[in-house]
Amino acid sequence: MKEGKAVFLRLNLYHRILHAIIMTSFLGLALTGLPLKFSDHAWAFYLAHFLGGFEFAGFLHRLFALVTFGYFAAHLCYLVWFFRHRAGEPFFRFLLGPASLFPRWKDIKDLGANFRYFLGLGPAPRFDRWTYWEKFDYWAVFWGIAIIGTSGMILWFPEFFTRFFPGWVLNVASIVHSEEAVLATGFIFIFHYIHTHLRAEKFPLDDVIFTGRVTEEELEQERPLEYERHVAQGTLDSLRVKPEPGLIALLLKIIGFVALAVGIAIAVLLLASLFAEAA
Repeated sequence: MKEGKAVFLRLNLYHRILHAIIMTSFLGLALTGLPLKFSDHAWAFYLAHFLGGFEFAGFLHRLFALVTFGYFAAHLCYLVWFFRHRAGEPFFRFLLGPASLFPRWKDIKDLGANFRYFLGLGPAPRFDRWTYWEKFDYWAVFWGIAIIGTSGMILWFPEFFTRFFPGWVLNVASIVHSEEAVLATGFIFIFHYIHTHLRAEKFPLDDVIFTGRVTEEELEQERPLEYERHVAQGTLDSLRVKPEPGLIALLLKIIGFVALAVGIAIAVLLLASLFAEAA
C-alpha cells in the first residue's frame, strides 16, 4: 500500500481474526487429512512421517476439526449479536440489501455480465460490497461444515452413531467425507486462490483479508457501487483509517504468501494423486 494514498477500512478486526482461524484450520485439515486418504502415495507417507506418523496425523486432524466447529459456533453467535444490535434498516431490508452476503438477483446478472466480459461481448460488471464469488465462498463454508463435519463426526464416534443408524451409514459417511473433502480442498486451493489472489488485479496476493484495508483507488475501481453510495451518503470519511505500520504489513504479507504457497503445493499433490489414480 503506497504512502500518501487515502486508506479505508474494508474488513474489521473480527473478520480478519475469523479468516485467520479458518485459514489455519483448513490448511491443517488438508495437510493432515490428505495423507490419510492417499496413504499409498510416496508424498503422503513422507508428509505423515513429518507430522509424526499417520496416527498422530489423525489426532491433529481431529484437533483442527474441533477448531472448525468452534469458529463456526462463534460465527453463528456473532450473527445473532449482529442482527440484534444492528441499527438502521429493518432485518429483511438489510438481508436483501447491498451490504449483505445473502444472494441477490444482481449476483446472477453479474455472473452473466462477467462471462460476457471474459468473451469480449460487453463491459465488466460493477460490483457492490460483495461479489458473487465472495458470497459463494461464504456460503460454501456452511455447506462444507454441514457435509464434511457431520460425516466426520460419524466416523469419529462410530459406536455412538451406530446405536441409532445401521452399519452401512459408516460406509456412506466415509465416502462422503473423503470425496467432499477432496472437492473442498481443490476448490479452495485452485478456484478460491485464483479469483482472490491470482487474478490480474491482485496478483500475486490480495492482502485485504490480512490488513483489512484498501486504498481509495482500489475501492473505487473494484467496488464502484459501494464507493458511490458512501460518497452520496457522505459516509466515506467514516471508513478512513491509517495504513498498517510497515513491519506489521510486511509480516502479514509473509503469512499470506506462506499460506498461498502451502495451498498451491497441496493442490499440485492432490491433482497429481487424482491423475495417477485415474491412469
